[in-house]
Amino acid sequence: MNGTGRDLPMLKLAVAGAAGRMGNAVIKEAVAKGHQIVAALEASNNPCVGRTLRELGICDSNTAILSSAKISQAVHDADVYISFTAPAAEVVNIPIVANLGKRIILGTTGFTPEQNQQVTAAMSGRVPAVFSPNFSVGINVMFKLAEALKVFPTEYHFSISEIHHTGKKDAPSGTAKKLGEIVSGIRGYSKTVTGREGISPRQPDELEITALRAGGVPGIHDLIVAGQHEMLRIEHTAFSRNVLAQGAVYAAEWLSTQSEPKIFSMADVLGLS
Repeated sequence: MNGTGRDLPMLKLAVAGAAGRMGNAVIKEAVAKGHQIVAALEASNNPCVGRTLRELGICDSNTAILSSAKISQAVHDADVYISFTAPAAEVVNIPIVANLGKRIILGTTGFTPEQNQQVTAAMSGRVPAVFSPNFSVGINVMFKLAEALKVFPTEYHFSISEIHHTGKKDAPSGTAKKLGEIVSGIRGYSKTVTGREGISPRQPDELEITALRAGGVPGIHDLIVAGQHEMLRIEHTAFSRNVLAQGAVYAAEWLSTQSEPKIFSMADVLGLS
């Protein structure tokens, strides 16, 4: 696999959303692999601002969490900026980080089309970046497998389902949307249906994507292909957010070797392109 980073030097990382669940996971994964957290960021009203990562029990580091209002100062010494935060925050942060010439790992989802265009334009042609709806190695292999399913005859129907914890705000998930884009591209679906009620038979141009929110489920994604006499089901189950953190650190290690100012995908990181 590309991006294991075993022969790479220690990276200096800036992590946004450091006090959150994903920020915690990214920091712990990075430190376990020998990298240094030189900056940790949170929203200005977060009660953790001013406290060190050691005080918060995240890792053995005296790096203090800074307000995102100080992002320019925070990322000054970083090699890579890693963020799994909120769309509104990254619309502000990404242009600043890109203008400072810092490499970017962006895993935030839930962008509106306009916000997506803004952050993409801020990174494209300026810095090497990896922008992905899901940093899991298994999910990105699943994306690749989905492309191969174009061989199914036209009478087979494709459907996607996803389950996440009750704290997830956007639905369907960014991963399900990405799967939907791949499937629609190979099958010619022009409409997405995210739920049915009453009399609502499926139409030939429809792709179904369903989203469930329950408990603390980190993430389950199913891609279903069904004909009249058989069904193929490809399922990916994340056991914890650590799988996303692991992939983000892989991506950061790989990105540290890239100099072309463009937006890469996890398929590039994993050699699947």
